[in-house]
Amino acid sequence: MANAFWCIVEDDRRGAPKKVMAEVIGEAARVSSGQAEAVWLTDTATEAGLTQLAEWGATKVWLLENAALAPYRGEIWVGAAAELAAKERPKAIFAPVTSRAREFVARLAARLGVGLAADCVAFAMEGDRLVATRPVYAGKLLAKVTWAKTPWVATLRPNVFRPAEARPGRTATVERPTAATAAAQMRFVERREEVSTGLPELTEAEIVLSGGRGMKGPEHYVILEDMARVIGAAVGASRAAVDAGWRPHRFQIGQTGRTISPKLYMGFGVSGAIQHLAGMRTSKVIVAVNKDAEAPIFKIADYGIVADLFEVVPELTKEFKKLLEK
Repeated sequence: MANAFWCIVEDDRRGAPKKVMAEVIGEAARVSSGQAEAVWLTDTATEAGLTQLAEWGATKVWLLENAALAPYRGEIWVGAAAELAAKERPKAIFAPVTSRAREFVARLAARLGVGLAADCVAFAMEGDRLVATRPVYAGKLLAKVTWAKTPWVATLRPNVFRPAEARPGRTATVERPTAATAAAQMRFVERREEVSTGLPELTEAEIVLSGGRGMKGPEHYVILEDMARVIGAAVGASRAAVDAGWRPHRFQIGQTGRTISPKLYMGFGVSGAIQHLAGMRTSKVIVAVNKDAEAPIFKIADYGIVADLFEVVPELTKEFKKLLEK
């Protein structure tokens, strides 16, 4: 459909869309007056996954299901998606900010010869054009941008947009187009998956606990993980902690790591360098715990505690347990 807003599906690699898609589809439906369509590139889709996309508000699902699409390789995905976009001519293409989508959508925009608005936090229709709002200068300013031509391509920051409410019984047309897949330029050799912590994914969590240099070593992150299990939070880290080898890079929050916007961010021993603030300053509520009263993070914190985190964290964990047991 020429006026459709496409939503590139981010899935769990097992046939289920991630919950961030409720935000992407919800926002696409809002600005397009209900013309949101999902585009799912996968090797394996499930009926439950298709149903979920429909219940979130996708009026149509373009399902490109092909064994060549797994594992993800940009040169294969971009060719298939660009071919479909050239044929169907959507007005906009939205995707969530994830590691995979960041690369894929940028390459897709380049293939289509259109602009990309990355890491957007708001959209508005002004007449017949879409205006996107996105952070610039490490989040210190917000810029409003628009496109010279369609399709309008954008990535949406997670936990910023209101998620669509699932409506059981809502259905969507499922189209299964045949798309040519280009020959892979890279050969898949091996996949190594990090051991799961059992905690929510960093970019999708509503509560995030972050540890910085003040954690004093990798062995002390266990106290944050204990608290996280009590309140259902994800655990991240500052660049200083990651550079020190205390946490894997996938847990890094900041300009060169993950960008998050949880309802609650709690930083422990995090000084608040500009690079880190760029990745979390749009959090709804920011709590900082640091022994240094002059730490920059206190300038943007809603609540601050000047104290030793090794005294504060165990006490907070106890109090959270008490509250949740009531």
